[in-house]
Amino acid sequence: MIKLGEYQGKPVISLVKAEDDRFPFTFGVAKAKLILANIEEITKFVEANDKPA
Repeated sequence: MIKLGEYQGKPVISLVKAEDDRFPFTFGVAKAKLILANIEEITKFVEANDKPA
């Protein structure tokens, strides 16, 4: 689930696990661009390290 908002007059996006998530992952446009530029490496990282519980 995502929530769009604003921080100090700039747009941000928050990734939340549930409506009452106390610690969402929030970032702005600059970090979003960095994530998109490195999405393949992030995908590889998750695939290599996501072990079932």
